[in-house]
Amino acid sequence: MCSRRNRRQRQSGLETSNIAYWTIRLMHDNPILSLVRNPYKLLKAAGLEEGQKALEVGCGPGFFSIPAARIVGDEGHVYAVDIHPRAVARVKEKIEKEALKNITTMCINASNTELPDESVDLAFLFGLRYIAGGLENVISELHRVLKPGGILSFEKTRGSEADLVEEVRRGGFAYTGRRGRIFLFTKEGE
Repeated sequence: MCSRRNRRQRQSGLETSNIAYWTIRLMHDNPILSLVRNPYKLLKAAGLEEGQKALEVGCGPGFFSIPAARIVGDEGHVYAVDIHPRAVARVKEKIEKEALKNITTMCINASNTELPDESVDLAFLFGLRYIAGGLENVISELHRVLKPGGILSFEKTRGSEADLVEEVRRGGFAYTGRRGRIFLFTKEGE
């Protein structure tokens, strides 16, 4: 009986996850969204520049992934991370359609990216209301993979601004300011 209930709970979780994915995909793949929420403007506000190695946490269907790859150019690279296989598959479709060579998708939990230590210039989390693995664990992982002085950018979505700043500070980052809805942090030295 317990195993049946566990299967139903897992199935329910998967269904909820799929519903969430399709909802996000409908919003993010809508061409009107770019007019209201310009991904290039938000990524520039986050500090993304040509030649950087960037890590996108929770890439979803790739609303920011493709613009990020275009911004960093051929000398840069983007790692687009999500735990949902359909999201990663959708980003791969977009990469193939655009013939981009400077972006890698990863179907993995952002709290354990398996990227090398100090290998990323900038990490960004945009539009995530909930983070698999917990925010504290993800912040710890981002601290590990960011280079000294690397930038961590959050788009404010909900909750207390002061709590967000304090939680990221506890993870070894200095709060350096805000550009609109984007909160900027810099990795502090060891």
